[in-house]
Amino acid sequence: MKFPSKFLTTKRFWIIIILASLTASIIAACNPTNFKSAAAQVPQLVMSILSDPKTFNYALSSESPNIFGFTYEGLITENYETGKVEPALAESWKISDDKLKIVFTLRENLKWSDGEPLTVDDVVFTYNDIYLNTEIPTDTRDVMRIGESRKLPIVKKVDNRRVEFTVPEPFAPFLRSTTGAPILPAHALRKSVKTKDQDGKPQFLTKWSVDTPPDQLIVNGPYKLERYDTSQRVIFRRNPYYWRKDAQGNSQPYIERIIWQIVESTDTALLQFRSAGLDTVGVSPDYFSLLKKQEKQGNFKIYNGGPAAGTSFVLFNLNKGKRDGKPLVDPIKSRWFNNVEFRQAVAYGIDRLTMINNTYRGLGKPQDSPISVQSPYYLSPQEGLKTYNYDPVKAKQLLKKAGFKYNDKEQLEDAEGNLVRFTLLTNSGNKIREAMGAQIKQDLSKIGIQVDFTPLAWNTYTDKLSNSLDWEASLLGLTGGLEPNDGANVWSAEGGLHMFNQKPQAGQKAIEGWEVSPWERKIGELYIQGARELDEAKRKKIYGETQQITQENLPFIYLVNAYSLSAVRNRFEGIKFSALGGAFWNIHEIKITK
Repeated sequence: MKFPSKFLTTKRFWIIIILASLTASIIAACNPTNFKSAAAQVPQLVMSILSDPKTFNYALSSESPNIFGFTYEGLITENYETGKVEPALAESWKISDDKLKIVFTLRENLKWSDGEPLTVDDVVFTYNDIYLNTEIPTDTRDVMRIGESRKLPIVKKVDNRRVEFTVPEPFAPFLRSTTGAPILPAHALRKSVKTKDQDGKPQFLTKWSVDTPPDQLIVNGPYKLERYDTSQRVIFRRNPYYWRKDAQGNSQPYIERIIWQIVESTDTALLQFRSAGLDTVGVSPDYFSLLKKQEKQGNFKIYNGGPAAGTSFVLFNLNKGKRDGKPLVDPIKSRWFNNVEFRQAVAYGIDRLTMINNTYRGLGKPQDSPISVQSPYYLSPQEGLKTYNYDPVKAKQLLKKAGFKYNDKEQLEDAEGNLVRFTLLTNSGNKIREAMGAQIKQDLSKIGIQVDFTPLAWNTYTDKLSNSLDWEASLLGLTGGLEPNDGANVWSAEGGLHMFNQKPQAGQKAIEGWEVSPWERKIGELYIQGARELDEAKRKKIYGETQQITQENLPFIYLVNAYSLSAVRNRFEGIKFSALGGAFWNIHEIKITK
């Protein structure tokens, strides 16, 4: 992807599911001609997204694209140029000597987009009534759980400008975990949290859907939602009450309006960018050569942030459970998928270098770890991380060792004579991912495995992955970042994104016979230890062990780490491009020049 940059997604790791687009998530476009006259009147940025937002309620969102990177801020933020934590709504913070308390001091005179004061009471409400409220199914809670007890922090008001967070034990990621948790307006949401519907659930669960009129959405970020036309566009307008000012005292952000065009065709996006209808486009490998030749003529620059922070992978459904007495996965196939030698053979059977050269046009590197290469906790192959270079001979040896055999047509069969065949799903409309799936199908046929590669419409795809759990194998990706604990909800067996062996989430049907393997449980335990450890060298060693276990057991078979590439018009000043944040993570500082 150009993986979604900070303003397209929040920092939270779960953003994933929906990396529906990888590169495509920011490179689809609709015809913006309706806004050309308006463009001459106000400074604006025209971008594109792959699909419509699914909700305007931050706490209930687990998908990208979403509006929240533009519309909300938390107490602190990350600088994606330096990787450091910086003040946001809180002007400062102090950590106690025993590392069990953090006191944040809010800036003075903060306001919501409706002009109401933003206070410590909003902070306490946001955490206690929403993020830490077990009646509200929010993924934000997962990254705040601490230790074996999985306890949550205690949040209380100190005075009118200070709020105190108390943790039951030292929790190294806690400061960074607050960077991805926006503060929400108590005066607009408290009633919906306290009031129950006819089923006894908080009305908050239906609050601020995509049908909500934009003027009813109260925000604190640099932009507020001005307009949403389903399947066409999302329009943001500068928030006049946003707190940031530059050194000369001028209000930020400088860009008055941002327009997201919505369309599912990356080819259309390219055409719109080349005809100056878009100001930026994610550069997929198949577009790179063409756009590179046109940089000067088109008055734009292609930024290369190096390997992107996210991941791409194949995973099998390892869930052994049943619903209503019916296995989620065919028991015959479940035995294959849960055989580690089978998964390792599949990993050896995928030619990632050919994938880089053909699909990615050489603009990527093999990927071997769930932790971003930018993270100080990343374990490289040079440091001993297990890798799976293309080796079909070794793949066949592993399969035979696991009890599989080949018939006279060189087709793979299990010990009972069942032909090895499974369906690999991904989201349709993503040319890169569809090309990857086509190659995987071809590669695995060389070791006797028949793959039915099936791209699906996004909503159908995600329903299978996260709700019905009716799938066999899948190809998708996760966003990344500097702090491994942001992935706690992926690696905790009870986490909301433990997708390779998903426990039913709130409101879903029960699963009978759900099992957690010892290696799976071990990774979850190590993530707890890593979060508890304050010594950086020891933390790196702990997360190194988690990476070794994931590469040995392959819940995710990692593929390619694409380069982070975006083309941006030269009329934008202040771009600080990074693989972590993209081109517009510092949107408040960016100006439009004549």
